[in-house]
Amino acid sequence: MAEIAVPDGSWTFNGEMLRIVPGSDKDIDELRRTLGEVRVPLEAIAGVAFEPARKGGHLRLRLRKGADALFDVAAGALGPPADPYRLAVPKARAGAAEYFADEVRDTMAVYQTPGGPCDGYLLPVPDVPISASAGDGAALFDGERVRLEWTGWASSEKEKAGPQEFPLSDVSGVEWKPQSGMGYGTLRFRIKGEAPSARPPQKDLRCVSWGIQRFGGATALVAAAVLARLPREQPELPAAPPPVADDVHDAVLRRLAELGQLHRSGVLTDEEFAVAKQAMIRRLQES
Repeated sequence: MAEIAVPDGSWTFNGEMLRIVPGSDKDIDELRRTLGEVRVPLEAIAGVAFEPARKGGHLRLRLRKGADALFDVAAGALGPPADPYRLAVPKARAGAAEYFADEVRDTMAVYQTPGGPCDGYLLPVPDVPISASAGDGAALFDGERVRLEWTGWASSEKEKAGPQEFPLSDVSGVEWKPQSGMGYGTLRFRIKGEAPSARPPQKDLRCVSWGIQRFGGATALVAAAVLARLPREQPELPAAPPPVADDVHDAVLRRLAELGQLHRSGVLTDEEFAVAKQAMIRRLQES
């Protein structure tokens, strides 16, 4: 088992599941607090890396397209501190973060996890009813209907039009973007039979917009809940290649050598080394 715990949260990987728990600090972003613990199965992972920086860096997880509605709707636009799939790592823990990323990547190589799109979600979709507010409005979704209600920050056009409500069957798509520079952050719904709106977001009746909050609170979770319940095309998945015993054998032996080096250099404790070594030996026996 590989584990790293830092003030930003903890990641634990047991070879089958990566468990992500946000930190308890009051400064943890609202979206991560609302989402809570996330369990990512191995087959949902497309890649993982430690990205070093001057004061430490980030562990960053990439998921396969179609595995998680939140990851898809955010389209890489979530950044720290809102991204649940990015862990801020202090400099003193950089070695442990690199080991963690190596452990996940090696397990992916041993089990030859697919990298293409998924034909169904592998992570739970956000529960309904769900709601979130930011800037000029609040979005509410009960699984069947979307409702937009305006706040005191809304434009006169939105206030005059009043709350907007439409059934899920009328929704053709949902878009979410964070606030950037002088632009607005937006949660926008596309309606069947309507041409894409050319109106600015603060006047678009199908859109909640914000200009101060970087990531719009938990609005991305509302977008994910809607996206997860819209029909989607099923991708044609290529046939997985048969496992090659020699490749598995070589990967495990290579990893055992790396574990020994990490243990000798002091990155891994005696206990961590023993646990990791036994896990790799079991994989070698299973192959």
